[in-house]
Amino acid sequence: MRHAPLALVIIVAASAPADALTIACGKVFDAENASLLGPHTLEITDGRIRALTPGRPAAGAEFVDHSAQVCLPGLIDLHTHISDNEAGPASYTEGYRLNAGDYALRGALNAKKTLRAGFTTIRDLGDVDGASVAVRNAINQGIAEGPRIYTAGKSIATTGGHADPTNGSNRDLAGKPGPREGVINGPEDAYAAVRYRYKEGSDLIKITATGGVLSYAKNGLNPQFTQEEANAIVAAAKDYGFTVAAHAHGAEGIRRAILAGVTTIEHGSYLEGDLIPLIKEHGTWLVPTLLAGDWVGAKADQFPPMVAAKARSIGPLLAANFKRAYQAGVKIAFGTDTGVSPHGRNAREFELMVNAGMPANVAIQSATRNGARVLGLSADIGSLTPGHYADIVVVDGDPLADIRVLQKPAMTYKSGVAYPPL
Repeated sequence: MRHAPLALVIIVAASAPADALTIACGKVFDAENASLLGPHTLEITDGRIRALTPGRPAAGAEFVDHSAQVCLPGLIDLHTHISDNEAGPASYTEGYRLNAGDYALRGALNAKKTLRAGFTTIRDLGDVDGASVAVRNAINQGIAEGPRIYTAGKSIATTGGHADPTNGSNRDLAGKPGPREGVINGPEDAYAAVRYRYKEGSDLIKITATGGVLSYAKNGLNPQFTQEEANAIVAAAKDYGFTVAAHAHGAEGIRRAILAGVTTIEHGSYLEGDLIPLIKEHGTWLVPTLLAGDWVGAKADQFPPMVAAKARSIGPLLAANFKRAYQAGVKIAFGTDTGVSPHGRNAREFELMVNAGMPANVAIQSATRNGARVLGLSADIGSLTPGHYADIVVVDGDPLADIRVLQKPAMTYKSGVAYPPL
């Protein structure tokens, strides 16, 4: 008997992978070839895709009917901050008011919003007090609802750098943070900071290779690690099986991060000139985060004056250099820096990518196949092919004709379990 779409399914946080499920899709997105295929049937067993076959389900079979809709692989956002809320004036005082539990509980709610917005896997690139580790563990244990999380834990910075947690504090409160707090000075500290992240349960390493837009500091572009420090972080990370993501706006910081061997450059605001052949030569991925630049530019008046000046300038830079990088053949993967913007609105990044010159099918590929490649999880996520997790986002309308349909998914499946939109 044919089943209606799962709008009435009751979801609980501890949902186990679907034992057996058949789904009829009107069209499916082929992530490898960045194209839409016609009607297909997905057969799911124990949370993974067992078969993907052209056409409708067999006569008399029970199935979930999405035959009037498009099925895509679950989306992957490689740059989020799950325990942060929308950036604004309150962001600069939260560290004095909130405790680890506050961040973790907030992160759990944000994780739910993210999953139900169609994102079944994310990287978290910088938290407070291990909040993202706690949220990841709760999701994995089935006591919270959310995407698969791969987290960097505390970002690694230099003294006064973009991720120094004491920036803006008075002398009595600033103290002297060190590797345990993610602040280094010299290669030996770099090794210690990576080892602390390993001890705390991180999945990867995040460094702030340059200044940042929202940090309480004047310069958002200057390099903040010596080449030797950056090299040491990547070398230590490799010892522990970590990849390294590098927040980097300014040109010299981007250069040092690429030469050190990081996996991804986040933002890449001044990725231009000779940096484009350099990033291609090293096979480094760009994660552009256009949404962050667009959001802070629109909200610039809410920030302290020294931050506001940076916020106004960054959006156009990100978009222009993203277009230049795409046209030059730089490898690009999807990321939003959500936590700067509100959680659950991650998919607006697609619209900004298309507006900046990337075709819709390539933009979707950046959040499916490419995201899986960055994570080293191509055998498990990023594609609707047999053996992969049954992570599926279902939309009304053709996303290649109107990319905005991804902002309102009709249903999201994680391991075959259905999650309706909030």
